[in-house]
Amino acid sequence: MALKATIYKADLAIADLDRNYYADHSITLARHPSETDERMMVRLLAFVLHAREGLTFGKGLCVDDEPDLWQKDLTGAIRLWIDVGLPDEKWLRKACNRAEQVVLVNYGGRATDVWWEQNRNALARMDKLTVLRLPEEAGAALTALASRTMRLQCTLQDGQVWLTDGTHTAHIEPTRRT
Repeated sequence: MALKATIYKADLAIADLDRNYYADHSITLARHPSETDERMMVRLLAFVLHAREGLTFGKGLCVDDEPDLWQKDLTGAIRLWIDVGLPDEKWLRKACNRAEQVVLVNYGGRATDVWWEQNRNALARMDKLTVLRLPEEAGAALTALASRTMRLQCTLQDGQVWLTDGTHTAHIEPTRRT
């Protein structure tokens, strides 16, 4: 019998001072059995970083041709494609051919730097692609916030992110790879 996804609920109060975006979101996250809390929370962070009307979670690990998050317009065209992790360069090329804008959020410490060095030249040719790197300690800070029911205050300012549940606070400063 196949294992089922674990459902997480998150109420997010987002104050993005960089984009003048202020909104509350109630999110339902399905954590795939093979997914870690860290990866799930990085997906949630990616939502916080790019929150806007119409941004939704894809089927992710369950489906080969969907991103972790995406935003489609009314015609079904993909405006924003967001993935997390260290995907194959071919996957990112395919995403760039399908979407107006593609964002990749790298996490995982030293492995992200090795991945970047191996793929830098090929990725530089993808003008629709933005690659963000999370600091190594971000994963542990985000994992400390993970629970089946989350209420998070999210503040973004000057490229920095603060997430707090009232007990734990994660301060994360993603950097853009160039």
